[in-house]
Amino acid sequence: MQGHVRNVRGPSAQPLSGQASSYKPKAKSSRAQRESEGIVVPEGATALTKAVGHNAAGGKGPCGGHADGAGKREGMAGKTGPNDPAGGDSGDKVRQLQRQLWAAAKRSPGRRFHALYGQVCRDDVLHEAWKRVRRNKGAAGVDRMTISHIEQYGVRRFLQELGEVLRAGEYGAQVVRRAYIPKADGAKRPLGIPTVQDRVVQMAAKLVLEPIYEADFASTSYGFRPRRSAQQALERIRQLSREGAEHVLDADIENYFGSIEHGKLQTLVRQRVSDRRMLKLVRQWLQAGVMEDGVVSHPVAGTPQGGVISPLLSNIYLHVLDRVWARHGAHLGELVRYADDFVVMCRTAQGCEEAQGRIEHVLGKLGLKLHPQKTRRVALMEGLEGFDFLGCHLRKRMSGRLWQQKGLRRYYLQRWPAAKAMNRVRERVRELTPRGSCHRDVRDVIATLNPVLRGWGQYFQTGNAADHFIDVDDYVVKRLKGLRVKRHGRNLRAGQAERWDRAYFERLGLHRLRGTIRYPGKHNSWRRESA
Repeated sequence: MQGHVRNVRGPSAQPLSGQASSYKPKAKSSRAQRESEGIVVPEGATALTKAVGHNAAGGKGPCGGHADGAGKREGMAGKTGPNDPAGGDSGDKVRQLQRQLWAAAKRSPGRRFHALYGQVCRDDVLHEAWKRVRRNKGAAGVDRMTISHIEQYGVRRFLQELGEVLRAGEYGAQVVRRAYIPKADGAKRPLGIPTVQDRVVQMAAKLVLEPIYEADFASTSYGFRPRRSAQQALERIRQLSREGAEHVLDADIENYFGSIEHGKLQTLVRQRVSDRRMLKLVRQWLQAGVMEDGVVSHPVAGTPQGGVISPLLSNIYLHVLDRVWARHGAHLGELVRYADDFVVMCRTAQGCEEAQGRIEHVLGKLGLKLHPQKTRRVALMEGLEGFDFLGCHLRKRMSGRLWQQKGLRRYYLQRWPAAKAMNRVRERVRELTPRGSCHRDVRDVIATLNPVLRGWGQYFQTGNAADHFIDVDDYVVKRLKGLRVKRHGRNLRAGQAERWDRAYFERLGLHRLRGTIRYPGKHNSWRRESA
């Protein structure tokens, strides 16, 4: 995978929120390092520094504050400095804060953090949150303010006003806009799209809260976490299969994001956070209404998919399952979880059946339940059955080389794009190559196809998808060739269409999937991350 930019998400996953950095300190040898970890959130960091000014027109911006005069909050001790939110070292300062929070949480598993809200209001934290929100792009919320609108208004001005509103305690979460995206089974998945302002504040809160809970999260949880990926979860399943786990509980939680109980979630958050203002922020986001067709409703349960803070909250909620399973179910098998999707790899059919009963009991305590139609127990022996997980189909196949060379029957778990993933990529290719685009320059059409092909290929290239990659390549060439044929119409000469083959389009820049497979091995960088 060297030389490529990896896509660690599923092919249909929502944009993530900048999870590239680890919170674990690289070294603890220096005295300065140890001293900095000892001063995690000093009392002085909660002092409010507020200097209110006026902009040129004397009016207020979208955050309700004035344009200038927001105090600079920098570092763990509240140092003062130039009020420039675009400082190039803001990311380094935020990572230092995160490492200190992670180290303190790791040293004291029972500690409750009490001075976190002031860290959310820091200019460098807000600026880093803005950079990640801008990188994730996303649609406008109920106020119709987009990223470009904020940039036209002035990013520095926007962040100063937002910091002023937060420090004054005047921030209030707005309702989220309901939108729907199609699912592979033809249904629609509801999303709740917050405003850009709310997304920035949520991201700032996530930057502060995430390292605290990361210190507690189990190693078997892979979804929406720094330096963890779907590929690592899939590789762990393959390793467990080689170690003898051939019975799989393929579990699916019914309406997970819509069933999270607010009271229980807030109780779990309070196990690590005692800062009332921070808890109030979380409560506001949970209780924010949902606007659909101009009508606002207030759900009593659930957290809307689409919010920046939602993946972290969902991991906090299901960490209960991880913790209970590690204590009382690990002898039955290993749980591998990616957000609300998980499997349990067991050695015996009886253990798999017992695992389902125990998981149903734990989920019942959380107000959740397994989907009766989508949850099933799978036997992997000799490739009898397979299952879909994280966009891949996993099934055991016999090694043809061992059979030919030694006459041995050996079955190994392999993975390749599931039927739904194949249908989705074909559908996307069809959308980008409509018959009406035949008069466009074919190089422009290829330029729109390449990002889709690269992202899809990078996600599945660590499996056994060689034949599937060839099928997708052939389908793309077929679509492009159809556009060329339609463009020429009656003027098409005999034998001319034969020239429009795969090599012709690749010379024009078409990305090729075949030949890009990187089989799991010790030289893969994503395996080194899991070490």
